[in-house]
Amino acid sequence: MAKILKVRNVSDYSSLMGQKDRHPLVSVIDYASLSPVPHSLNDYSVYGLFLHKELPVDLTYGCGRYDFNACALICVAPGQIGGAEDNGEKIDLDGWALLFHPDLLHGTQLEKDIRNFSFFDYRVNEALHMSEDEVALLECQMEMIKEELDKPRDEFQDRIIVAHIELILNYAQRFYNRQFVTRKPDNEDTLVKFHEFLTGYFAEQRQIHGGIPTVQYCAEQLCMSPNYFSDLVKKTSGDTASNHIRRFVVQEAKNRLASGTGVAQVAYELGFEYPQHFTRMFKRQTGLSPSEYLASIRK
Repeated sequence: MAKILKVRNVSDYSSLMGQKDRHPLVSVIDYASLSPVPHSLNDYSVYGLFLHKELPVDLTYGCGRYDFNACALICVAPGQIGGAEDNGEKIDLDGWALLFHPDLLHGTQLEKDIRNFSFFDYRVNEALHMSEDEVALLECQMEMIKEELDKPRDEFQDRIIVAHIELILNYAQRFYNRQFVTRKPDNEDTLVKFHEFLTGYFAEQRQIHGGIPTVQYCAEQLCMSPNYFSDLVKKTSGDTASNHIRRFVVQEAKNRLASGTGVAQVAYELGFEYPQHFTRMFKRQTGLSPSEYLASIRK
């Protein structure tokens, strides 16, 4: 069984790296000042942002793996497991780590907004790949937090640190959006594969027993995390993955209705448990009920 470090507090990780923290809820680690450091497979109860300029090891994230060899930002949230199991060796790292406990955000706007940063639920192989300028920008914010942590604590310190964290997260969101744009040809290929998957799913009649495929199921079949897949589809096409699925189902329904199949039978063939659920979705998407649609094409 793999040895897993339970990172219940930021100090659990910092202590392993050989750093003593000045704050119980937030830690900034400059790997270059501490290397070499041990491998660690971690079960997080804190948020973590890991900025690596080069990482010559395989990392795990859930059941996925990725081999890093370039500048990248990995983001983890409470409840996630990631890292590399300790094998007794130590490695030289060049980069930064920022860890903060959810308690740091209590009573702040970021406590509510942090759920909007969907990249915390991306897999490692969907990490942010950055330019040198982008790395330098995030490093500057890490250094500013570290300088603030070295000052005596006062009533403003936590507020200032949270402001820096929020700025880092907003920069990361901007960089991810840029990544979706610069990788548009690959992303458009994913849209093609998405459509091909839906076509095959219904052609093989898997919907009869599996029902309408969910966004999560489609993402898994395309080897992506649901959040990354959803963001990729929205940034590339301008519409949500769930709307893509619904439009595909409605087009399938139109084809079958036009061929003379009854509404109830079409609903069953498309994986709906009840015909009224099918009718409701069809009308939401088209503005017409199935019967009204049939009447419109028979005029």
